Amino acid sequence: MTTLTSRAIAEASYCVKYNATVREIAKEFGISKSTVFFDLTKRIPHNFEFLSKQVRDVLDNNKEERHYRGGKATKEKYLKIKQQAKEE
Repeated sequence: MTTLTSRAIAEASYCVKYNATVREIAKEFGISKSTVFFDLTKRIPHNFEFLSKQVRDVLDNNKEERHYRGGKATKEKYLKIKQQAKEE
């Protein structure tokens, strides 16, 4: 097993275990988001079908929830700005 395959398996295992986003995985492993996405979508399917299915489910779920996370972040941003304005 090559180093790339080993890394891809580690990333996939982390993804499934923690229900992690691509951004969280990239931060944990110190690599780019595009590399993580490539590993999870291209390297894993060829070798580990069961793990690939689990990863795909997590990625699809994260994609469905993405707009909720964005809305939450925006709301928190403006609440913080509002609180700072009150303090001044």
